[in-house]
Amino acid sequence: MAEHPNAQLVRKGYDAFTRGDMDTLRGLMAADATHHVPGTGILSGAFKGRDAILDMYRRLGEETEGTFRVELRQVLVDGRGHAVTLHHFTADRRGRHVDEDGGIVFRIVGDKITDLDECVADLDVVNDFWS
Repeated sequence: MAEHPNAQLVRKGYDAFTRGDMDTLRGLMAADATHHVPGTGILSGAFKGRDAILDMYRRLGEETEGTFRVELRQVLVDGRGHAVTLHHFTADRRGRHVDEDGGIVFRIVGDKITDLDECVADLDVVNDFWS
């Protein structure tokens, strides 16, 4: 049985992110997509529009000097325009190391990602890393 198209879309996004392929990511998102990042750190908040999202991804790489890594572990879909991922991420920044689990709730309309709501297992650890 073939994987659901929303799961395929999300997997393609993770693959593009991992490879630093911003052109592919741009094509997967609606122009007015929003990525919500939890916490109080320098990259927390709502990033509205593809350009703002991609700039946040660029800053993520800069702030971690290219050490940010994410491993996709699971994609769940509901067949109604939602996908939920579970992933593991690591990074180094200013003498700190983060090694955490997280996930993203995706909203998908047609074949475009319209909203990404990021969640983390331990918000205090992530806030400390990005402070």
